[in-house]
Amino acid sequence: MDRVKTAKEGRTLATVAYLTFIGTIVAFFLNEKKNAFVTFHIRQMFGLIIMLLLANVAFGIHRTVGDVLWMITFAGWAYGLIGAIFKKWFSIPWLGDKFQEWFKFLK
Repeated sequence: MDRVKTAKEGRTLATVAYLTFIGTIVAFFLNEKKNAFVTFHIRQMFGLIIMLLLANVAFGIHRTVGDVLWMITFAGWAYGLIGAIFKKWFSIPWLGDKFQEWFKFLK
């Protein structure tokens, strides 16, 4: 199946994946056809969730570092959400390709 058709079919679930941690879980379990576009965005969001957790830990240690990590995570979230809405395979800058590699177990 071509990437455009895959993105068109998976747009809704890919967008849902960016709607909090619960949205990511819902998208994961509703992705019955294992749409590659949905899986791509679930992995991106899973990585962002981990970044957010790290930002919260960093905030407890040093507020400024935590704030900076939180802003970077928010920017990545907005970038990924826009990609899902517009049916793009946008990988979050710097870490998105790593998220795809690290979280291959999410199918």
